[in-house]
Amino acid sequence: MNISIFGLGYVGAVSLACLARDGNTVIGVDIDPVKLQLIMDGRSPVIEEGMPELMAAMAASGRVQVTQDVQQAVNQTEVSFICVGTPSQANGSQDQTAVLRLAEQLGKALASKSTHHTIVFRSTLLPGTVEGKLKTLLEQHSDKKDGVDFDICFQPEFLREGSSIKDYDNPPFTIVGANTERAHQQMQRLFGHLPGQYHKTDVKTAETVKYFCNIFHALKITFANEVARLCEGLAVDPFKVMDLVCADKQLNISTAYLKPGFAFGGSCLPKDLRAMQYVAKQADIQIPMLGHVLSSNHIHLQQACKKILALGCRQIGMIGLSFKSGTDDLRESPLVDLAEYLIGKGMQLSIYDPEVNLSRLLGANKKYIEESIPHIGQLMSEDVAAVLANNSVIILGLNDKALVEQVLAGLTAEHTLVDLVHLKQPEQVKGKYIGMCW
Repeated sequence: MNISIFGLGYVGAVSLACLARDGNTVIGVDIDPVKLQLIMDGRSPVIEEGMPELMAAMAASGRVQVTQDVQQAVNQTEVSFICVGTPSQANGSQDQTAVLRLAEQLGKALASKSTHHTIVFRSTLLPGTVEGKLKTLLEQHSDKKDGVDFDICFQPEFLREGSSIKDYDNPPFTIVGANTERAHQQMQRLFGHLPGQYHKTDVKTAETVKYFCNIFHALKITFANEVARLCEGLAVDPFKVMDLVCADKQLNISTAYLKPGFAFGGSCLPKDLRAMQYVAKQADIQIPMLGHVLSSNHIHLQQACKKILALGCRQIGMIGLSFKSGTDDLRESPLVDLAEYLIGKGMQLSIYDPEVNLSRLLGANKKYIEESIPHIGQLMSEDVAAVLANNSVIILGLNDKALVEQVLAGLTAEHTLVDLVHLKQPEQVKGKYIGMCW
């Protein structure tokens, strides 16, 4: 394929060399003549393992050209990759000066091109930028239509400095945000041979996932370092601890818990966080990330409260009270906290939880209900149908399959369902549907 790459910094230079190595003809475009001359001379404009040899070989192959002429690059290629920098400004906002200026230039170049062209943004961009500012500039200056005369895509890159060529050849996955099958076919021609699954998604999701992959990496590093500081205070080897934490591929290093939902609770997580916070305080160890986990969890609970109160209905039915499905454990249940908050705001609740009802009859958890939350115990119902019939707002807090089916079957067009568990098929809900954060 004939490809142009705009921006020959770290990502652009590595992409140029690897795409040329894979048999494509590549034109590199940059405003810096020094970078262009280096590539023409077969030298890498970035210091990176393997790049000197690869760039020398690609320059000698005849498959690499360079130019400062945007029009020439667009005319002679089918696909353009945009790899210009988007650094932080002093206030933390993203500096999009270079990519906005380039979008205007690309639009003008597309105006005089008669054949279809695909523009692939690889620069890290705030969600909504491609289909907002950039699409507007491209259409405005080309007098052409996205999805008709040209296609725009977003393909996040996951290259690490020091191992970028290896990362290019062995990506964990390939993510492409595009709105046409034509664009996906082009991208699969270029990257379909790479290991890892090819994920088709929309442009905005692709823009967003790049940010949260990087933020997750920062989170993991910070977690390990806060563990190390705590372990030092406890006279424990942090490497032994983290090796064992990482040995658990079922819960720790896995997709478990990495799904949006309601606040956490139960008899373990909150108390263990508090215990380590106390240890840190005693030893004068700063753990700002771990120290704010519980407050962030509380904010998530408040988010649900705000959505429910905004409905303006005083009669509310709650499905669930224990901290998760399949247990009668009410200790530090976020649903108990939610119920107490709503009661405090003057809401009239009816609550159904099959396990808690059973536990009351058999005496399990009875002491906790009677001594700690007697006002909530009086609101418990043994009939889910009655809770549905007597309340127009229903809060779904448990994800038991049989219970969910029973609730969905009992809903009418007059109901509003507040989903805290993320139903797989919310379109099955009769009436109004409100998700926790979705």
